[in-house]
Amino acid sequence: MILGIGIDICSISRMKNAIKNNHFVNRIFHKAEIEYAQKKVNAAASFAVVFAAREAFCKASSISMFEVAFSQGVWIERDEDGKPSIMLSEKSKEKLSSEGELSFHVSLSHEGDIAAAYVIIEKL
Repeated sequence: MILGIGIDICSISRMKNAIKNNHFVNRIFHKAEIEYAQKKVNAAASFAVVFAAREAFCKASSISMFEVAFSQGVWIERDEDGKPSIMLSEKSKEKLSSEGELSFHVSLSHEGDIAAAYVIIEKL
């Protein structure tokens, strides 16, 4: 059963300006996201798309962005093939524990100045 669906977009040019501030990067993004983005030619697009994924997750889960996303309670990690997965801190898992066992589906894309993410939360 689908519990939630979220979608979000983020401006890559706006993120390009924001990531000039190392405090912003280290406060907002998880170590895995930073390492992945820094390996890319267009780091701003990588940061923008994972930021959009967090927003989409919050919309799908009804959890406040300030509760999980800004406190590194949710982040994106990628497998060896580059497939993204949503990861949750223990605090974030607790917030969703009443729903039972969950599966998270995420799709990320960027083109031009737009990064977009789509998240589906499914109860198993």
